[in-house]
Amino acid sequence: MSQVQTLFLEAQLISAISVVPPREDTNTSPPLDHQRHQEAQDASIGGELGTAPSQLVFEAATVAQVTQTRKLSIIVLLVMANVVQMTVNFAGVAGGSTLVDAMGAELAYGSWIAASYALTQGTFVLPSGRLGDVYGYRLLVLLGGSWLSVCTLACGFCSNIFAFLTLRALSGLGGAFIMPNAVAMISSTIPPGRARNLSLGIFGASAPIGGYLGALFLGAFLEKTEYKWFFVFLSFMGFAVFLSLGILSPSEKPVDRGGKIDYIGSALGTSSLIIFNFVWNQAPRVGWSTPYEIVLLILSMVLFGAFIIWEKEYTAFPMMPLDIFKAPSFAVLLIVVLFNYMAVGTLIWYQVLWLQTVWHWSPLKFAVGWTPFVVCAVGATYLAAWMIPRMAAQWILAIGTITILISNALMATVPLHQSYWAQIFPSVVLFSFCPDLVYTAGQIIASNSVRRNQQGIAGSLIGTLNLYGNSLGLGFASTIEIQIAQRSGSAIAGYRAALYFGVAISAVALVLDIIFVRRVKDDHEGWREEDRELSDQFELTERGETTGVYRRNAVETTQHSSS
Repeated sequence: MSQVQTLFLEAQLISAISVVPPREDTNTSPPLDHQRHQEAQDASIGGELGTAPSQLVFEAATVAQVTQTRKLSIIVLLVMANVVQMTVNFAGVAGGSTLVDAMGAELAYGSWIAASYALTQGTFVLPSGRLGDVYGYRLLVLLGGSWLSVCTLACGFCSNIFAFLTLRALSGLGGAFIMPNAVAMISSTIPPGRARNLSLGIFGASAPIGGYLGALFLGAFLEKTEYKWFFVFLSFMGFAVFLSLGILSPSEKPVDRGGKIDYIGSALGTSSLIIFNFVWNQAPRVGWSTPYEIVLLILSMVLFGAFIIWEKEYTAFPMMPLDIFKAPSFAVLLIVVLFNYMAVGTLIWYQVLWLQTVWHWSPLKFAVGWTPFVVCAVGATYLAAWMIPRMAAQWILAIGTITILISNALMATVPLHQSYWAQIFPSVVLFSFCPDLVYTAGQIIASNSVRRNQQGIAGSLIGTLNLYGNSLGLGFASTIEIQIAQRSGSAIAGYRAALYFGVAISAVALVLDIIFVRRVKDDHEGWREEDRELSDQFELTERGETTGVYRRNAVETTQHSSS
């Protein structure tokens, strides 16, 4: 999670506006019907807008006037919302093995406790941003927060591992609704400028802080009481934050009210991703000889194929326009980013396992040992911003890849008896820089690779890989761990093999980045012919943002045009 991640999620707001066709000449515009005229009469931007099919129509949205104190409170609550969901998320990583013991379940389920939240959160981030466009960002944040709080409370009273894992996965759905829409709320609450950038930077830094608090709070609760009180505490913390946010935040009009959502494409895409991830995270426990593993793996591929066909041939409102992959370097970039975050997920889990099961650290001691992570990760958000104008993006990406490669290598070669400071400490420090550097570079390269009207989807895909890759990497690594442990008769050998997997995929990512990924060089002056007509919409967007005028749906009446 990073500052740049949150900054680029703003592109979703812009992309929702940029994909509509250009307006007609406004000098000869026919009058709007009475209802639309009443809604749009105060939304004049350089003259009256026409009503050609699929053209932009702006409406005057009554911008709620709030005091500076109230505005600051809203921003603080949005930051706290991200802290809450990241605390819930990382508690499953830091306490996976401990929670499994507390429930009397097999250790193999520990990886599921870590992966289940990230699985659903990473899968549903992309469609949740679109839902926010259509139904309102505030509504999605409040629904996601309420859902997260309820599921977290229920987790505290689960003694059955299957029910607990189900609720962890459902909790991730709430986190998916919160993240992109909270960023959009910040962007709509604070106008462009230094105040907004500072707010988004703090929001980005809240991710590692929340992760650290997840380890710290869980460790403290487990030292003194039962794990259920930790989840009760988090649940009531969530209720307090989201209830306060609902009271203080003003109502809003969705930026694309009544817009179209590709529900079939969303269902096919998310189903294929969830099933594919489930197969790999379930394989370590049941083995690949289990028939349903093979059936589900094939089903995930069939669903993904159906998703591609649907997006290409049958929907006018694709969730993921496939022509985006024609952009130079973009497809390879996605592989590089995915591999990096798979390596990150591997490192986190096996670092926890090593410290808690091999060195017998308590969860609280582990949290203390991870203190350098939160300090360096917060600093990395600002280091990434400093590096952007000073270094080519593919080299920022390479540096981030090298940090996770070395971090996995240090963990893979840790002796059974060694000081924390020798290899664990530098591994923690190096790893903390990877997510922000990779995300920064990935977003820059993606932004420079795709067309102007594809910025939002490109940024969202990078964000999805961040979250989804952590869970998927854990599934692959756990499969390797179990196989090696069974053959060698040593759990330690299994841990090392999983960490070497992290080293390997980091090395592949580094080679792909150096050879194939480039920040697209373009000496063209001005807009390309196919993009020129989009510039008017961006100009209207910027002017509309400063005047409190928001986009409404295009008028889709070809009969009216012909008449």
